[in-house]
Amino acid sequence: MEMQKISALVTIIMISINSFCQQEISLPSKLENNQIKAINRSISLFGDQQDAVEMNAKNGSGIGIIKDVEFEKGIIEIEFLGENNPGKSFIGIAFNIQDDKTYEAIYFRPFNFVAKEQIRKEHMVQYIYHPEFTWKKLRKEKTGEFENEIKMPPNPDDWFKAIIHIDEKKVKVFINDVPQPILIVDRLTSTISKKIGIWTGFGSSGRFRNLTLKE
Repeated sequence: MEMQKISALVTIIMISINSFCQQEISLPSKLENNQIKAINRSISLFGDQQDAVEMNAKNGSGIGIIKDVEFEKGIIEIEFLGENNPGKSFIGIAFNIQDDKTYEAIYFRPFNFVAKEQIRKEHMVQYIYHPEFTWKKLRKEKTGEFENEIKMPPNPDDWFKAIIHIDEKKVKVFINDVPQPILIVDRLTSTISKKIGIWTGFGSSGRFRNLTLKE
């Protein structure tokens, strides 16, 4: 009987720890409560869907910084919806956001998911650290280190799930149910800020849902 009590107590403790370490964030609720700070974008509910938000397209990059949420290291899970529109769909998540222009990000180029040319296939997923290390600088000076091909890419016009593992030194990116990482990079900075946000690139809109943080 005593062992059963101990076992039950351990189970309760483990459940409590798991719930404490995992945050499921409703982006529509955050938006409706004015808890997403839009930088160079407008953010709205996505059509008649109750679980997603949308960022509009505009010149320059855009961020939606999520208020009252902290993330230092662990796992970010989020679903994205871009589009098969060459040069017009860059969608991802920013973290370690120090100010409106200084942050790390992982993002995708959905229009390259169906690319035929090998050079474009190699540009499906990207790590950046703005403003110092843009995609252009990294591609020129560290070719192939901070972007990669996805061997089993999703449909560019469908929702897909990204799972991003972040520790002090490295970032690993997974997609959907594929067990192998699609990108592994050494971070180009250390964590200074615990702010995170949804992100779109130059001239790009994007849709986002089902954000979960695990630390």
